[in-house]
Amino acid sequence: MRRPTVIEDYPHRMGGHCGSGAMRDLLHWHGLGWDGPPDEGLVFALGGALGLSYLRSNDLVPPLYLVGRGADFEIDLPRRLGAQVQILTTDDPEEGWSWIRDEIDAGRPSLVWGDIAELPYLRVQLQMSRHDIVIIGYDEAKEIAYVVDNDRAEVQQVSLEALARARSSTSFPQPTRHCTYRIAWSKELPDLAQVAAEAFRQSAASMRHPSQPGIVDLTAQAAGDEGLAAAAQLAADIPTWTDLPVDQLEIFLFSLSAFIEKAGTGGGLFRRLLADGCADIARLTGDPATADLAVAADRCAQAWTDTARAGVQRDIDAHARAETVAMSAGRMPELELNLVESLESASSSLSAIAR
Repeated sequence: MRRPTVIEDYPHRMGGHCGSGAMRDLLHWHGLGWDGPPDEGLVFALGGALGLSYLRSNDLVPPLYLVGRGADFEIDLPRRLGAQVQILTTDDPEEGWSWIRDEIDAGRPSLVWGDIAELPYLRVQLQMSRHDIVIIGYDEAKEIAYVVDNDRAEVQQVSLEALARARSSTSFPQPTRHCTYRIAWSKELPDLAQVAAEAFRQSAASMRHPSQPGIVDLTAQAAGDEGLAAAAQLAADIPTWTDLPVDQLEIFLFSLSAFIEKAGTGGGLFRRLLADGCADIARLTGDPATADLAVAADRCAQAWTDTARAGVQRDIDAHARAETVAMSAGRMPELELNLVESLESASSSLSAIAR
């Protein structure tokens, strides 16, 4: 049994999203940034992970799923910043734990997946396997690990048994398989304009022509779509909800609101994080097209937020709320298209600056 090991003075801040919050902390820990430690919005924007997936299925609990980012943020961001990334998976819990332990013994925090339903400090019943947490220490004698989570300000003590369950989950959207990201960060970051241009280009392409599987495999589902098509499908689908019994309709409206605002999105289905990051990039590069992009992203974020709030307004009949939600969601295809066009314009402008 190894001696207890804890990484001291880990620079944790609460975040809006598990992935970008964890990466923000890791970049700060490694002393990387363009103007001091980066804010979370900047980290998210540079990941190039903006996306949109919509799924409605009676096999799900709740019966719909909406997510505003792509699957590979945790890989694409560090690689775009010059790091080397290994994605380790196993069904052997001892092997999975050894990866974490070895990283911490070497003085490096370990980024891993954990199912939120198995992390006792979150106190949730909903299962979601792809939740990023950072392990910064362990004590095998006490059988605990020290966990940093974007949703909690303080370091959490989690039993090794609970952590093993969280890391071996087979729940939605995919088995965790003790997934561990081993990242070798570079000592310096590349040019910000170049990095942002590539990230914006990737986000725009993911929205226009989704080619890589998203977080959810929509090919196996009866009704679902990605990118701009997902915005159109959602806008067309919501008006049909008014035919549902009231109890089912309430579930749909509440779930839609939660996925937009509460499910680790930073608010506004990740668009608010993008807006904040674009504002930082515009300030640091002086690029007016990126400043315009920040405005477009903020408008999109607010429209998503308005849609979410309309669904959970108090003292209003559920069917009346559904009609308001349908009207609000009907704006989203045009706003999302404007956002994609702004991403493309800013990418071109930043590429010229980088040259």
